[in-house]
Amino acid sequence: MAIVQPSEREQKKNRIITLILLAILLMSISTFLMQRDDSKTIVVTFPNGTKLEAEVADTPEKLLFGLAFQEALPPDGGMIYIFEATGPHRVTTKEYRFPVDMIWVDESHHIVSITENVAPCRQESCVWHGSTPEAVRYLIQTEAGFVKRNGLATGTELKFTLRM
Repeated sequence: MAIVQPSEREQKKNRIITLILLAILLMSISTFLMQRDDSKTIVVTFPNGTKLEAEVADTPEKLLFGLAFQEALPPDGGMIYIFEATGPHRVTTKEYRFPVDMIWVDESHHIVSITENVAPCRQESCVWHGSTPEAVRYLIQTEAGFVKRNGLATGTELKFTLRM
C-alpha cells in the first residue's frame, strides 16, 4: 500500500483554509467577549438629585456572583439586580472585596428595605441577606456609606433611566 503525499499546491491550499478558519474563530471569540463587556447601565436618580450609574445584573453569572471579585466600584457606581418576579429575594457577598449598602426596591420603584455596611465574605459558608418580609423586584448595591450620605429611607421613590 502506497502512501500518497499531498502536492505542494494542496498543502498550500490546506494552510490557507486553516488560516481562514483560525481568523473566523478569533473574530467569533472577540465578538463574544466584546458583547459580554457591553453592559447595560441604569441611571438611578434619588430625590436629592444624586445619580447612581448601576450596572445591570442581567446574566445568570451576574445574578449569581454580583460584585464578587471586583476590587472597587467606580465613583457613583453600583449594580442593580432585576429579578424575574416580585417576591422575597436573597443574595450573599461571597468573594466581595469591599462592604456594600443594599437597597431593596419594589415594583413601583419605592425603597422597601435597606441593609447598610454589609461586610464581604471570604469564607466557604456566607450569610444570605434578603428583603424579608417585603416583596421586591430590584436590588441596588452601592459602596458602603452611600445610604447614609444620601439620607435614604424606606418609602423613598427612585427614578430609573436605561442607558444603552
